Amino acid sequence: MEKRVFLKMSSVLIAGAAVAPISGCLSPQETRLKNWAGNIEYSTDNVYYPENIDEVKDIVKKCKKLRVLGSKHSFNRIADSDDNQISLEHLNKVISLDESNHTVTVEGGIRYGELAPYLHQHGYALQNLASLPHITIAGAVATATHGSGVAVGNLATAVSGIEFINADGEQIQLTRKDNPDEFYGAVVGLGSLGVVTKLTLDLLPTFEMTQVIYMNLPMHALEKNMLAILSSGYSVSLFTNWADKNVSEVWLKERAENKVKATILPDFYGAKAATENVHPVIAQSAETVTDQMGIPGPWYERMPHFKMGFKPSTGKELQSEYFVGIEHAYEAMMVIEKLHEKITPHLFITEIRTVKGDDLWMSPCYKKDCVAFHFTWKQEIEEVNAIIPLIEEALTKFKPRPHWAKVFMMSPTVLQSRIEKLPDFKKLLLKYDPNGKFRNEFINKNLYG
Repeated sequence: MEKRVFLKMSSVLIAGAAVAPISGCLSPQETRLKNWAGNIEYSTDNVYYPENIDEVKDIVKKCKKLRVLGSKHSFNRIADSDDNQISLEHLNKVISLDESNHTVTVEGGIRYGELAPYLHQHGYALQNLASLPHITIAGAVATATHGSGVAVGNLATAVSGIEFINADGEQIQLTRKDNPDEFYGAVVGLGSLGVVTKLTLDLLPTFEMTQVIYMNLPMHALEKNMLAILSSGYSVSLFTNWADKNVSEVWLKERAENKVKATILPDFYGAKAATENVHPVIAQSAETVTDQMGIPGPWYERMPHFKMGFKPSTGKELQSEYFVGIEHAYEAMMVIEKLHEKITPHLFITEIRTVKGDDLWMSPCYKKDCVAFHFTWKQEIEEVNAIIPLIEEALTKFKPRPHWAKVFMMSPTVLQSRIEKLPDFKKLLLKYDPNGKFRNEFINKNLYG
């Protein structure tokens, strides 16, 4: 697979260090920006690239309508705007490391792959990472993006403080400790409260991890053992293309005490240990994935599936994802399996993983532990758009919630009925953005339609 360097690790700097000068105001694009997978072309060529907080405030005050771009990893139009977009890619520094409170404060444009090595070098780790280190922290938090683990919440649950610029250009700071009534609504804010300029994240002492892959787990082994299997590591992922009632790969990630290599079992519920590194899509090169075979390494080099310096996942693709209560994991899986003849021809792979429940109002895992069914589709838009409603209908009895940044077809009425704290979130929007400066068609349709 063609190597593509997304970022230079040297861009992670403590606040105050120089950043290469780039025009920080309006930057009309010669061609309009697209998301990283290429299925979305954004609707405006008015894109702002501020280099400091004062510029962010000025841009917010100037624009009547505005949406924030993260790493452009969304597969729907949640970040789109007909008018103006703002990117914080030049505000990507570590502001402070608080060793007494075990937290780090970062700017809104920093990516996980930039922050993680810095934390490790200073003896710290994050509790969780997504499968891709390429994404911005603010974007992942705003959409409740996640990794996997029955005991670990989504990436937004690490946030203990948030700063954003509201519609009036004011700097708003909320913390879990001091502002709980609003904090839990603001963290997963969908880009609709303002421009997130700073985040404070809770940290753990750094640790080593191992990654072991088991191949070809029969689906029938999950009937009585699914929760045991999903709980068998710090982070566990099941991969299947729904063919032959087979789980092609089981990825087990575990903490490695004293940097000891993982014990590799000859048999794992009927699956056999891989004898070499493998990609989630078995036909693709394993060059892009993080090291496996039970070899210990730093947490940030094992928790993601993909290495920072390479094209993530399969590249040209579509993604959709649904969350249901973990108690329905096997039953929901079997409901999807019944659609395998329609799903498999248009699919690269499905990943099944878990997320611990949380208190964040707009999180799909609000107050419930979840299993997530993540579909990485071939970029066959018409065919995928025909399949997605079938999956949503099949899962209806489990009241699924979609991932905010991925492709879904669920009606606004149904979606809204499944968001317990939506009325409170709308009150928060009214307070900080009374005229809908940060609302776009996606938000208007799904939250107000």
